[in-house]
Amino acid sequence: MGMQLIERLTDTLGYALLDADNFEQFVAHTPQCVLFFTENPASFPESSDVAVILPEIVRLFGDRLTPAVVSRGHEREVSKRYGVREWPTLVFLRHGEYLGAIARVQDWNDYVQQIRDILAGETRRPPTVGIPVVAQAQLQETHP
Repeated sequence: MGMQLIERLTDTLGYALLDADNFEQFVAHTPQCVLFFTENPASFPESSDVAVILPEIVRLFGDRLTPAVVSRGHEREVSKRYGVREWPTLVFLRHGEYLGAIARVQDWNDYVQQIRDILAGETRRPPTVGIPVVAQAQLQETHP
């Protein structure tokens, strides 16, 4: 049932299905988008819940958000770019630049408030996995 709910987003509702061929162009040319990273709904059943919630989010925010589903074959590669570490995750971008993300299922009011805050904010560096890089000058100032 999980994959059917996700396929409904692309097949019935017309959300873009992003893969290696169309991902970069879609995010670069879309004023504000929400990307749905699903992983395998059999392993992450909350993906099915988000597949039901996402159309309601899109309806509420109207033309302020263009939704897309990141294809299963491409999402692991792209998820690293945006610091996605939990499934499912909604990633919000403005012309390809990171605005924020919401992982897992949330209460409706939490979704609404978080998305309002994300869309009102500035683009920023996405969270990354690993050790932060410190410039040599900073190291010399803190450790002479």
